[in-house]
Amino acid sequence: MVMSTVKRWRRSDVPEEQTWDLTDLFASENAWNEELHNLQQEIYLVEQYKGRMASGADELLNCLTALEAYQQRLTRVSAYASLRASSDGSDPGNQRDAAKVAAALAGIGTKLSFVQTELLEIPEEKIKQFMNEEPNLKNYDKVLQEALEKKKHTLAPDVEETLAALEEVHDAPYMIYNRSKSSDMEFNPITDKDGKEHPMSAALYEDRYELTSDTTLRRNAYKSFTKTLNQYKNTIAANYATEVTKQITMSRLRSYDSVTDMLLHPQQVTKEMYYNQLDVLQQALAPHMRRYAKLKKEKLGLEALHYSDLKAPIDPEFNPVTTYEEATSTILEALKVMGPDYTEIMKRAINERWVDYADNVGKATGAFCSSPYGIHPYILITWTDTMRGAFVLAHELGHAGHFYLAGKKQTLANTRPSTYFVEAPSTLNELLLANHLTEKTEDPRMKRWIVSQLLGTYYHNFVTHLLEGEFQRRVYTLAEEGTPLTESVLTGQKREALEDFWGDAVTFDEGAGLTWMRQPHYYMGLYPYTYSAGLTVSTAVAQKIRTEGQPAVDRWLEVLSAGGTMKPLDLIKKAGVDMTNTETIKQAVDFVGSLVDELEKSYK
Repeated sequence: MVMSTVKRWRRSDVPEEQTWDLTDLFASENAWNEELHNLQQEIYLVEQYKGRMASGADELLNCLTALEAYQQRLTRVSAYASLRASSDGSDPGNQRDAAKVAAALAGIGTKLSFVQTELLEIPEEKIKQFMNEEPNLKNYDKVLQEALEKKKHTLAPDVEETLAALEEVHDAPYMIYNRSKSSDMEFNPITDKDGKEHPMSAALYEDRYELTSDTTLRRNAYKSFTKTLNQYKNTIAANYATEVTKQITMSRLRSYDSVTDMLLHPQQVTKEMYYNQLDVLQQALAPHMRRYAKLKKEKLGLEALHYSDLKAPIDPEFNPVTTYEEATSTILEALKVMGPDYTEIMKRAINERWVDYADNVGKATGAFCSSPYGIHPYILITWTDTMRGAFVLAHELGHAGHFYLAGKKQTLANTRPSTYFVEAPSTLNELLLANHLTEKTEDPRMKRWIVSQLLGTYYHNFVTHLLEGEFQRRVYTLAEEGTPLTESVLTGQKREALEDFWGDAVTFDEGAGLTWMRQPHYYMGLYPYTYSAGLTVSTAVAQKIRTEGQPAVDRWLEVLSAGGTMKPLDLIKKAGVDMTNTETIKQAVDFVGSLVDELEKSYK
């Protein structure tokens, strides 16, 4: 058999221009080690205020200022280790340094737990008095308000200190999952329709093979992928069950009504907002997506549309490819509508190596944007020369633009908004890219392809991640009822959620249920459903930019710069969108329906 030309580099062999420049964080590994050591030695800079925070407005301000400066240094140290591990999780040195940071953070967290404890012991009236006496405390209004909101869920100081000391243990399930996926899972090579052999990895499956037009290659990749997942299913199930047990135990210790209430609390989201997103989308969107699935089955000439076929291109003979350089140029053109200042941020990200796009052994799958405060964002993506990759990159650049602006305008404590909002800036960039590509082409086939890419975005956020959210809801309900979360339970719930949504439009095999193992977001609380909330917002904002122009852009840039200074509903209202109204969600669903209509018409 002939080997594919797909080449997976060793990290040491990757061309430098394809990697991110971590020297903006630390000039060398030695400098990083020195700073990690210094941070552990200099924790007294914050600890000196222990027992003094309630003694006066000036002492409270000094403590919070010292803590913020210390956290900024800590963020850089942590980001450096995390980014290196993400770029090559198979490297023993990177594994060692990630473990070293985790241990250090656990120790530091224990020593700094007094800040939260003492804040909670200060009466609300006294905090208001301090804020009147010291105007600079206004910078920490968010910190102080959130502390007050946590008050009734806070345990005794010695218990909080003990829990802080166990932070590394609490984070272990997430670490174990990532370590297993990036370092231990091995996949059998696969063959395409011509019998050529191709290398297989989780990253290659998710970024290339799942999207290929070669049905044989796509289905063989799926079989290889799920075969390996099957080998790890009991271990990963036990690991995830531990994570869920931890969360439920903490919710009970902290006297929340449910684990859902606890996990929604930091998002500043009500159960009604959460359930609206899950229920309205599943009920209203399913008919449109089933139409889409049946159209795809017809146009691909398949006897049955398997679960592994859902991301196959509907027009397999038309699959535009692009280089990284061409894609970034197109993205910059598309984002000019956001104005020169925003465009300059995008140029810097591309030209100053904020992006790591190499495909190397040990690299984390998927894509993400990390934004260490005071430096600049870093983006991880695996570039595979498909135009679809331009949408993924535009998405991550949306995160980068958001946090760069928020970081410039806000203090560290005020930078991050609720995760309920955080996917809106990223998905807006995808919609702007689609608008730009549509406007610059007269080719009906290209227009059809763009519609299919937009449907890919909505599939990713409104279906994939939303059904992950539905899976989480089911899992937490079962766990709180006392049902053991065995592999068979988890796999069964995942498959049932998929089948309920897709009905008879899609054929499911045993491997489909195992795909709950794909997602690290399950270790991040109620994160998956927020993708759909963000895209709901960006759908509305994109429409406003098209109809209103500059005023809508100006409002949006103000929203991005506001960071975390506002609660999500207020922040979104500032952009002119009301997320308390289910009609906003239904309008987004209607837009998806119009895309399916347009796709159907393109074949008539």
